[in-house]
Amino acid sequence: MAEPNVLLQRARERVPSPSAPGESASRQDLADLVNAWILNEKKREGGLTANYIGKLERGLVRWPNADYREALRTICGADEDKDLGFARPRRRKPAATVADVDRKQFIRTAMGVAAAVPLAELAMPGQTISPPAAVHASDIAELRNIANVFTTWDHTYGGCLVREAVNGQLRFAVSLLKQARCPTKLHDPLYSAVGWLAHAAAFMAFDAYAHDDARKMFALALTCAEEANDWHLRAKVLSSMARQAIWVGDADNGLTLVEFALVRADRLTAGERAMLRSAQARAFAKLGRVPETWDAVNEADKEFNRIHPSEEKPWMRYYDAAQHQGDTGHAVFDLAIDGRSLGKVIDGKVIDEAVNAKYVSEASTRLAAAVEGHTAAYVRSRAISGIKLASLTMAAGDPEEAAAIGRRAVTDAGTVRSRRAQDDMRELSRFARPHAQQTSVAELRHRIRAAVQG
Repeated sequence: MAEPNVLLQRARERVPSPSAPGESASRQDLADLVNAWILNEKKREGGLTANYIGKLERGLVRWPNADYREALRTICGADEDKDLGFARPRRRKPAATVADVDRKQFIRTAMGVAAAVPLAELAMPGQTISPPAAVHASDIAELRNIANVFTTWDHTYGGCLVREAVNGQLRFAVSLLKQARCPTKLHDPLYSAVGWLAHAAAFMAFDAYAHDDARKMFALALTCAEEANDWHLRAKVLSSMARQAIWVGDADNGLTLVEFALVRADRLTAGERAMLRSAQARAFAKLGRVPETWDAVNEADKEFNRIHPSEEKPWMRYYDAAQHQGDTGHAVFDLAIDGRSLGKVIDGKVIDEAVNAKYVSEASTRLAAAVEGHTAAYVRSRAISGIKLASLTMAAGDPEEAAAIGRRAVTDAGTVRSRRAQDDMRELSRFARPHAQQTSVAELRHRIRAAVQG
C-alpha cells in the first residue's frame, strides 16, 4: 500500500481557497490554481484534476512532471520538491489495485444525509477564519500569489466569474491590516500585497460593470499603495482608475488621473510610463484632441521600446507588445471613427478622406497586431481588440472582411464573462446594420445576439 503524502496535503491546506473565502483550498481548487499558473507562465493548457491531486496525496504518484512540480512549489510556497513530499522513484513498483466502488450509490447515500438541507445553506461556511495574531512573510507571499492567480483568471475568463471569491479574500486581507500585528520591516510589503489584491478585485468589478464597487476597491488599492510608498503600484492603480473613467464617459477625469500618476514619472519603469501614455492617448482621443492623441501615442511607443522586463513588477507582466498595440490602437480607433463624419472640424482642421484613411490604417494595423499577439491567457483582450478591428473594418466599408474578423472575435468573447466585451459586440452589431442584407453580416449579427444573450 502506498504511503500517503502528508506534506503535500498539509501544504494544500495552508493555501487559501479561491472558491470558498476563509477556507483551505480543496483538491479541485489546487488543481485549478496549478492549471491557471501553467497557462500564465508556460502559455499552454494544464490538465490537472482533483482526482490527480488525490493520487498525489495518497502517494500513488510521487513524481509529477516538471511543470506541475514547479507550479505546486510556487502555489504552496515550497522551496524544493522534497518539501512537498515529491521524490523520484528508484524502482518500479507493482501497480496499485483499487477496489471497484459504486460511486453513484455512494453519492446517493451521502446526499441522503443532507437531502433536507437547502443547497444555499450547504454552501455557507459555518465557521470563519480569524486573521493570525501576527503577520509573517509567508502571509504576504500567499497574498501576492492569490492576487496573481485572480489577475490571471480575470485576463482569461473575465471579471464576472469569480468576483465573490476575490471579494472574500480581500476582506480577509484587510483584516490583516486592521487586526494583526505587523513587524515594521513587513509593513510596506503587506500594504503593497493587499493593494495588488484590491486592484484585482476592483478591475473585476469594473469588467462586470459594478462601477461603484470598483471605485471603492480602487480607492482601497490606491490608499494601500500610498501607505506603502509604492510608486509602481500607485501608477498601475491610477491607470486602471483612468481606464474606468474613460469607459464610463468621463474622459476629462480619466486624463486627470493619468497626469496625477505621471507627476513623478522618473520614479516609474518604462513599461509603466508606456501604459500611462497609452491611457493618456485614449483620454485625448475621447476628448477630440487629435494632436495630443498622436503625441501621447508616440511617447507611449518610445517608452515601450525602452522596456527591460526584469525591471517590471509582477502586475505589469500583461503589458507586452500585444497589449501595447491594443491600447494605442483603441485610441486611434476613436480618431478614425470620429473622422468618419467627413468635413467635421477638429482642432480647427477639416477632416478629409486622406486624413481619415491615415487614422483607419494606423488603428487597423495596431489592432491587428494586438489580435495576432495575444495568447490564450489574454483571450479577453484578444476578443475586445478583434471586435474593435471588425467594427472599424465594417465602418470603413469592407463588410465581408469585417464579418470574418468579427466571427473570430465573437468566438473568443464567448469564452469570457465580460460586460465590456458584450458592449463592444453590441457596437459591432450597430456598425454592421447597414450591411445586414449580406449573408455573412447577417450571420455575424445573429452570433452576436446569441453571445450577448448567453
